[in-house]
Amino acid sequence: MYADDRLIILDADGTTIDAFAAIDRTFAHHGMDIGPLSRFQKRRNLFKYLGGLKEFPRNLRGQIGGEKRSRLVATLTEVYREEATLYEGIESLLWRLTEAPGLRVGIVTRNITREPLETIERLFRRVGFDPGRFDFLVHLPLREEKLPTFRELRARYAVNPARAFACGDEARDYLAAVNTGMHPFMVSYGFEDYDRLTLRHGIPAELISRTPAELTLRVLHGLGLPLP
Repeated sequence: MYADDRLIILDADGTTIDAFAAIDRTFAHHGMDIGPLSRFQKRRNLFKYLGGLKEFPRNLRGQIGGEKRSRLVATLTEVYREEATLYEGIESLLWRLTEAPGLRVGIVTRNITREPLETIERLFRRVGFDPGRFDFLVHLPLREEKLPTFRELRARYAVNPARAFACGDEARDYLAAVNTGMHPFMVSYGFEDYDRLTLRHGIPAELISRTPAELTLRVLHGLGLPLP
């Protein structure tokens, strides 16, 4: 019924890739300010890309019209490809995961840059990690939920849900994982902060890593892999 493999699905923006820094640089290039990470994390999705209440009027003026929005996305794409970084320690984690026998490893992302898969692959290659080591790299439109893709990937590799894991930084990443029987590894350093994840969405605190280093330890220990 099941293969002997295990499966771990990683989120890109806000979990493995420092998306806030990339978005901040992009907005600054166009004379806009998205504010500090602490406010960025508390906004609804719309405000994450337009700025918060303090910055909203200026940012809105800067983004009116399809041409200006297109330039913003073009800049974000360039920043991702040439400047964006992985969170500290994540590259080492990826090497450990992709070297582990019997473990399927890959990324499911809603990245909003142009040709997002090419963008992410170029980022990984630039920081010294070969994206060809992943078993899969899947892009979804921003409004599309991850649940069907999680189910398809688990079925593709015939993985027992009890041996499947997913890492993410937003409440809907958590829901996609638990609703397909996977164990969620959540982080609070990405697009949603600790209070929002726990108080607003009711995600157990025991599942949340506050730093990339904590995520690394949780994941390696959970998979029974050697700790650094």
